[in-house]
Amino acid sequence: MTSALLTDQYELTMVDAALKDGTADRRCVFEVFARRLPDGRRYGVAAGLGRFLTALTDFRFGDDEIAFLRDRGVIDAGTASYLADYRFTGDIRAYREGEVFFPNSPVLQIEGTFAEAVVLETLALSIFNADSAIASAAARMVSAADGRPLAEMGSRRTGEWNAVAAARAAYIAGFGATSNLEAGRTWGIPTMGTAAHAFTLLHDSEEDAFRSQIDALGTGTTLLVDTYDIEAAVDTAVRLTDGKLGAVRIDSGDLPSVVASVRAQLDRLGATDTKITVTNDLDEYTIAALRAAPVDSYGVGTSVVSGSGHPAAGMVFKLVAHRDASHRDASHRDAGHRDTADGGANDDGWVPVAKKSAEKATVGGRKQAGRRLRNGIATAEVVLTTGQVGPDERPLLVPVVTNGEVDPAFLGVQGVEAARAHHKMAKAELPADASRIGRGDPAIPTLVI
Repeated sequence: MTSALLTDQYELTMVDAALKDGTADRRCVFEVFARRLPDGRRYGVAAGLGRFLTALTDFRFGDDEIAFLRDRGVIDAGTASYLADYRFTGDIRAYREGEVFFPNSPVLQIEGTFAEAVVLETLALSIFNADSAIASAAARMVSAADGRPLAEMGSRRTGEWNAVAAARAAYIAGFGATSNLEAGRTWGIPTMGTAAHAFTLLHDSEEDAFRSQIDALGTGTTLLVDTYDIEAAVDTAVRLTDGKLGAVRIDSGDLPSVVASVRAQLDRLGATDTKITVTNDLDEYTIAALRAAPVDSYGVGTSVVSGSGHPAAGMVFKLVAHRDASHRDASHRDAGHRDTADGGANDDGWVPVAKKSAEKATVGGRKQAGRRLRNGIATAEVVLTTGQVGPDERPLLVPVVTNGEVDPAFLGVQGVEAARAHHKMAKAELPADASRIGRGDPAIPTLVI
């Protein structure tokens, strides 16, 4: 299935006009970045790269797509001919998936002709904004859980395919499992799930429901104990398993007091190894509030798949440089160019361009970016419009597409596992207070040089 029409119309009307005026093949650099973090967030987590690269390989305009665009009067015959042969042939550099980012971090950098790059705006932003919002929220929840495992279970609170992407983003940010089976099949994420209240209500008694679940899944299963009376349910669960029940799940009530009471009851009945998992509309704040409670694991739904109050990461897609009209060498790849301070063409023919709009101003130039470290701890995000990152800075931009060829290391299950590992490393570099759940400024400053 093509991803080509996951596109806003104005991208194609710009291509149409650029083909007519001769600027369509001018080499350009577009960057994806967030001007600011959501209120109170101290860092973001870049997610969606693997999904974007997969969608890029499927970005093709077939006969049906072109007929639709012609019928709507979006493009003319010349543009239709161009789109029929469309293949992205440029270069893309990006922050590795799972990397943390800050205001003005150039998380994605697309270099190609204007026509082949500008049509990727909506595709890039729709994926990166949603996935990064979810990963950023999930990372905060992982910090709040303080080492205790979390499972993503929000499929019923978002679109059906959004749920698969959300599970992927949460897993990259440190969640350990998902309830979504398609996410397990597509991305290799561990899956989990046992029974809902409906299963208990189906049976003539709670004991019959518990006995049926144990017979089917074994004593290591997790029994949902809050359909009727929690204390009676725990008694029944322990009796049926001779104290060897895997876990109980609590989905309602004043969780700190309920969890404490259930833990005391389990211990009193000899079920000291039985775990307690809680669900019930958790977010990073309620998880943090349960830190002192004897909770063993968490299941999170609505808040993680919705970005915990911030459903988009605030990323934008902006043209930051193009080649001077006198330079027509589309194969130029010099990453060590130097931009002039006054915005004129540099000696390699690159012209930095930037918006001057109030509160929406951008910084022109084809960027380099590095994480400045001291004794392994990040002290600044350095974004350079000239030169290379320094020896005390970890380079952040890596090639993911070269001459139109996608690096397979960032795709599929392998890409997800690499992103999960990279996120763990990048998060460990942050100052200790970066994981504080509360309002605050970005954990480190962004230095645009």
